[in-house]
Amino acid sequence: QVQLVESGGGLVQPGGSLRLSCAASGSIFYVNTMGWYRQAPGKERELVATITSGGGPNYADSVKGRFTISRDNAKKTVYLQMNSLKSEDTAVYYCNTDRALVRTPEGTFRNLELWGQGTLVTVSS
Repeated sequence: QVQLVESGGGLVQPGGSLRLSCAASGSIFYVNTMGWYRQAPGKERELVATITSGGGPNYADSVKGRFTISRDNAKKTVYLQMNSLKSEDTAVYYCNTDRALVRTPEGTFRNLELWGQGTLVTVSS
């Protein structure tokens, strides 16, 4: 099965740190731009950060200077290092790729947008 598998969420105190991971699993041969999104209770999903296949990052203003996005293309994995966490960062975090080249069970190739299942980050004392 082709999917993005997330890990690393949990409970952390304000000012603490967490690192989220998201690995592309299955018959995936290429992963284009990857990103992290989050959705807080009662709010719409918002962009947190993106990173191109070459490693070029972009960040939402709300996390700039606190979060770092990175990727390991050999492992087909994207990371989000979150420092100086605030209560406002509490949300379900989703990883994404805008285009992944995958091989189907029939032996054909397709370009697909993929989303992770979401991992909950709770920042509370």
